[in-house]
Amino acid sequence: MKSLGTYFQNDPVHPLVYGEVELINPPRQRLRGEEAKEGVLVHPVIVGFCGTDHELMVMGSKGLLGAKFPPGTNRLINGHEGVVWVPSQNRFAIVLIRGGDSIDPTRYTEDESYFEYGCDQADGLFCDDMYVNPDMLLPIPDGYVENGKLALSFAKKMVFPDPFACMLFQLERMEDLGSAHWFRQTARRHHCSETEARDIAADEIFARTVIFGLGTTGMFIGDVIRQAHPDAKIVFVARSSEDSPKVRFALEQAKAIYVRNDYADPADCAKAICEALGGRATTFIGVSGAQVEHEIAFRHKVLGCNGLYNSFSLGPKIAFDTMPFGFENHLIFGSINFRQDHMEKAITMLSQSRYDQIVELIDRDEFAADPMGAYENKIYSKSAPMKTAVVWRRELIDFEK
Repeated sequence: MKSLGTYFQNDPVHPLVYGEVELINPPRQRLRGEEAKEGVLVHPVIVGFCGTDHELMVMGSKGLLGAKFPPGTNRLINGHEGVVWVPSQNRFAIVLIRGGDSIDPTRYTEDESYFEYGCDQADGLFCDDMYVNPDMLLPIPDGYVENGKLALSFAKKMVFPDPFACMLFQLERMEDLGSAHWFRQTARRHHCSETEARDIAADEIFARTVIFGLGTTGMFIGDVIRQAHPDAKIVFVARSSEDSPKVRFALEQAKAIYVRNDYADPADCAKAICEALGGRATTFIGVSGAQVEHEIAFRHKVLGCNGLYNSFSLGPKIAFDTMPFGFENHLIFGSINFRQDHMEKAITMLSQSRYDQIVELIDRDEFAADPMGAYENKIYSKSAPMKTAVVWRRELIDFEK
């Protein structure tokens, strides 16, 4: 079956193009031990743009996308955030992006494999039609469809379940690691049992939290920490001005403090962060993609003794001096995944949020006419909105709701 959409290819001049593509529909597994199933036909309705899309375009210009292509093809239809219409089931659905021959795609091991629609070995949503394993079509909550159309405000929120689910996974991991890292000294301080101490430690690890970077992932992790740990002190660090809409929105969502990183010397930025925190950080989350993250945390000692360092950035290299690292008992981890239960929880939480306010639309015809230009000049430019999405099928959206 042929379809129209955008797809990546290895090409130094045109790594992203819009045109006709021959779709494939190999059997795929959601989890190890389950039946591999051919996909059912779906029609993407609204699709969000992710930084991963831009990174894949850059990889294509360097000829590095071969391992990402679906087997037997030399291209990848991109897009992994959005809502689809399932004609055979007469319903809207959200695609569970990650599956594969693994017990848990979040923590796949060396003898397991995974795929991700629109990212890795499976075509995605920026097309008229695609095929999805029927077990990976998640329902949307009731109340957002009327006369066969999806409310636009809700549809905008549903470009976020993928990154929001990632942040719910990050929260879970930090709670797990913080609990295991702190519970012994917590039990002594509180004179309580190990079970009680682990619960307390999972909360105390967020006592003074730094979120370095303020894209949507930084905003979301601040939000989920605040909802799960109401007493946490959260400090966002970014370069945007204090009165920018992005900063104001994030601070309201997370009830956080803001430090603008307009310092020439990282040491001065570190000092300002510690002053805002009222001490050194118990948790430092790097989501900026900038090399200075680890310098602020380790060299300039923003991360305190027994502190947790969450590396969520792609690109920066982490360095630290082994002597203070060992004596200050830092714990460093990195993991960028989510499970189906995270995705389902994200859908529910987002449906009750106001994140539609930070999504702006680009016209499909404008995007299709020059997808690379749209990426460089509008979607990922310095003046770009926090989130951009495209309505792929206007007839299925209620623009009044």
